[in-house]
Amino acid sequence: QVQLVESGGGLVQAGGSLRLSCVASGSIISIDVMGWYRQAPGKQRELVARITSGGTTNYVDSVKGRFTISRDNAKNTVYLQMNSLKPDDTAVYYCNIDRVATTREYGRTYWGRGTLVTVSS
Repeated sequence: QVQLVESGGGLVQAGGSLRLSCVASGSIISIDVMGWYRQAPGKQRELVARITSGGTTNYVDSVKGRFTISRDNAKNTVYLQMNSLKPDDTAVYYCNIDRVATTREYGRTYWGRGTLVTVSS
């Protein structure tokens, strides 16, 4: 069974930085796409950033230039460096891995439980 463990959330003042980490464990052979989503109170979950196994990245417009996603394939870990944080970035951030190959199957998507990021003004 694949499990995701997120860390790095917390309370920060506007303009500050945080680094989120997500480690995937289990019988994983490879992960095609790793990403971060967020859900603010009263809003739908949205994609923040994603990175393919080849290193191609995509960001939602609101975080471009402030957030950087990266991954360590050897450690099955994805990171999200968040700089110049704004109160609008306040949300629960969820790790997501997609098109995962394990010793049993290929193609499933997995979600972490989420880590809360709160940005005070």
